[in-house]
Amino acid sequence: MKLRIFFSLGMTFLLLRPVCLAQPANRVTILYDAFSKSPTVTKDWGYSALVEYGGKRILFDTGNNAQIFEHNVKALGANLRQVDFVVISHRHADHVSGLSYLLSVNPTVKIYTPDELFGLFGRGVPNTFYRKDQSLAAPMRYFDGNPPQTLSTGSPWPEANFVAVSSTMEVAPGIFLIPTISQTPGTLELREVSLAIRGPDGLIVVDGCSHAGIERILEAVTKIDTHVHILFGGLHLVQAPDPDVARLSAALRDQWKVDFVAIGHCTGEPMFAALKETFGEKYIYAGVGTTVSIP
Repeated sequence: MKLRIFFSLGMTFLLLRPVCLAQPANRVTILYDAFSKSPTVTKDWGYSALVEYGGKRILFDTGNNAQIFEHNVKALGANLRQVDFVVISHRHADHVSGLSYLLSVNPTVKIYTPDELFGLFGRGVPNTFYRKDQSLAAPMRYFDGNPPQTLSTGSPWPEANFVAVSSTMEVAPGIFLIPTISQTPGTLELREVSLAIRGPDGLIVVDGCSHAGIERILEAVTKIDTHVHILFGGLHLVQAPDPDVARLSAALRDQWKVDFVAIGHCTGEPMFAALKETFGEKYIYAGVGTTVSIP
């Protein structure tokens, strides 16, 4: 099928099937990023995307600043009150800070997060995580020597409806959440959740930062479907050396057989250039304000 791309009001549309513009097709709209062709949005470091597919509206991440997130949401006409559920890829501020605005307009929405013991989305730890010494006087002991069974963790959003993702989940028909754990120094053990949607031409995959490595994430998602049709999100290659950039760009096309890339955020400018050259017409511009229609 021939690829057709056109621009309207700063937005890029990828048409893979006939689309009736009066009735929005399945699509992904980038709500937050640091590059754009649209004069109506504000650029900032961070990521957020509104995914509309199969009648479901999914908010993926919420950007770095609640005020900027609110501005972009309104500028792009996104109605967060109608979101079915939210996916927070990981705990870094440039992906979670817009939660304050989201919860002000949709306070009960279900929010899927990485399964963590401590941190913003921590579920708490059993009191066995520390050694006890009964020889100490009670005032020297934690909780006077009578700790609760579970030590809960605090949250900036104590009333939010968080749901921890500890294993691959099918949260709606054909819509999956896939957890990974970083093995990279600097983000070691950071837990992250990716979104994968089974479409007629393969998977639509949305990543936050790919802290576990995009190839490790693809290993996980291709257990659902061996073919990735479109890849969105950040690849965390802002400081990657040229040989790594060249190898991975080619690997996404030749080894992983990804059809289209619509990447952004922490992917890095050298990787943008490499992917544009490698994928040619199958490289989809995905700055903030862009809407990509998908099959």
